[in-house]
Formats: sequence, structure tokens, C-alpha cells
Amino acid sequence: MKKYFALLAPVLFAVLTFTSPLVAQDHAAEKTESVKRSIEKLDDALDALIDTDAEIEQLSSGHKWTEGPVWNKQQKMLLFCDIPNNEINRWDAESRKVSIFMKPSGYEGPAGGKSKESGTNGLIYGSDGRLIACDHGNRRLYRLYEDGSKATLIDRFEGKRFNSPNDLVMDKAGNLYFTDPPYGMLDESVREIEWHGVYRLTPYGVVTLLTKEFSRPNGIGLSPDQKTLYVAQSDKKAPIYKSFPLNDDGTIGEGKLLFDAAPLTKDPGMPDGMAIDQKGNLWATGPGGVLIISPEGKLLGRILMNKPTANCTFGDDGSTLYITSSGFVCRVKTKAKGLGFDE
Repeated sequence: MKKYFALLAPVLFAVLTFTSPLVAQDHAAEKTESVKRSIEKLDDALDALIDTDAEIEQLSSGHKWTEGPVWNKQQKMLLFCDIPNNEINRWDAESRKVSIFMKPSGYEGPAGGKSKESGTNGLIYGSDGRLIACDHGNRRLYRLYEDGSKATLIDRFEGKRFNSPNDLVMDKAGNLYFTDPPYGMLDESVREIEWHGVYRLTPYGVVTLLTKEFSRPNGIGLSPDQKTLYVAQSDKKAPIYKSFPLNDDGTIGEGKLLFDAAPLTKDPGMPDGMAIDQKGNLWATGPGGVLIISPEGKLLGRILMNKPTANCTFGDDGSTLYITSSGFVCRVKTKAKGLGFDE
């Protein structure tokens, strides 16, 4: 079977340029809003990762719910989703402007039909430089081509449609790990799969259920050595982050609780998306904003956003954290460097 994710030379990233079919007008809702944000230090180890007086810079506002940030190194741009508006937006580092990159990004039927959250959620660039998206509206993963066409990678497990794939991460071999909660579904009674799973999709199109133990699996990440899989659960009854050892055959071992965010839930937000730095620390969105958690599960500090915060990713030279929070996009300089950037 034809490989979904060919391991190609990095130069292909530079060739991939999304032009007129995908880039439209400047974002019409662009405006400035004032939100109090700060950095909370809870352990001295935080000093090596971020300055507590680092500026949390607001880049864009006026969106409905921002998600799925991903950095494009070659084009020096950030892509992020606005799920209710069914669009992927682009923030350009040179012009500092936001424009619509693609609309609709997910469900292409009448507005409000078929899906509660019709747009895309998690985004990632594959090893061939093409964008891969979790498509809430169509309950699938797809790959995006230069002309704007979308190719479904997977939309079923054992013949049954997924609920609404939410977030994803790719390992060095091209395997995709993704979560499948019900958040994009208008009516959960039409679910075809009775559980909310975490799955692995190989480059050859083979999908495997890794676990169905979560009530609301959400964000997902890999440790730097790719021997540990992290999953966040956005359940008010159990707002947790778990870690799982990855076996050589791609399955997972018994998971353990990494961090319980229940004591923090007086603050806005639930465990959601995450980014991992080169030392293995989790920059995990959750109650209050972005939780900075050591590989051992110790909470070192928080980037307090004062709004429910959905996701984050490293960008620029790897030492800038981009954050999607409610209707905003922000960034903050870090001392840590994200995975996928040069040491």
C-alpha cells in the first residue's frame, strides 16, 4: 500500500507553499483586547525554563475559540484553528498580520449542520511537509495538498466512524497517535464507537486502538526519546494527565497518573493540548493557562492566561511558546527549546 507519510528530505518543506486557493483576506475580527496575564513560579526549577517577568504578547484576538497551533519553520508563520468559525488562520511573523488560510477547514455543508464543532482541531506537519488535520466536522484525519484538496487518512476503526478526532502527534517513524473524544458531535446518540479512544495510525494505514480507558481524551504528546506517550483528559470529574510506556511494537504499557489538576480547577480551563520541550517537560494547557510539568510529574509553574486555554506549540527558533487561549493567540519567550528544533 502506498505510504501516507514518506520520509522526505527537509528541503521539501521549503518547496511547499500554500498560495491563492488557501490564503484569503485579512481576518475581519482583528482587534485588541486587554487581558491580565502573568507567570506563576511554583518551583525553583522553573528558572531554567522561563523568566517570571517574560512578556506574554497578544498577537491576535476576536476569534471564537482558537486551537491547534502549529509552526511552519520555512514560511515563518503560525497556523491555528478557529473551530466554531470552521477556519484555519495564518499569523505571519514578518507582517504580524492574521489572514484566513482555509475556510471551510472542516465540514463543508450548511452552517451548523452535522457537527457541533464543524472546524478542525489539532494540526501537525507530516514528514513530507504537508499539513495533517484533525477534522471535527467530518470525523476524520486528513492531509492537505498545495491546491487545497484534502485526502482522508483515516475516518473509521473496524468499519465504524470515529467520534471527532481531536489532537495528534507524530513519531520519527511517521506513526500518528491521536485522541477521539466526542466534542465535535452535534448529537452523541449517533456515535458508532461506544468509547473515546486513543489510536495509532501507521504510515501504511494500519490503525490500532491503544486504550479506551479515558472518558474525555484530549491533548497528546511524546517524550523526547519517544518511549513515553502523554495523554490529557478534559473531564471535570477527572482532569488529569497520564503517561504510558511505548512498546517496540507500537502498543502501550500500563499507564500511570502523571499529574492531577483537580486542585487547580477553581481557575478557568481543563487539561487540553500540550507541547514538549527538549528536556522532556510538558507545557500542558489546563486550569489557569499553561501548566509546566516536569517529566516526573511535578508542577513547576504556570503561564496564567486568565481565560480557558486550549493548546500551545513552540515556534520561531524553538524558544517561543505560541498559545491559543479562548479567542486569543499569544506568545512568550522561553529558555526551554521545543522538540524538533536544533539544540
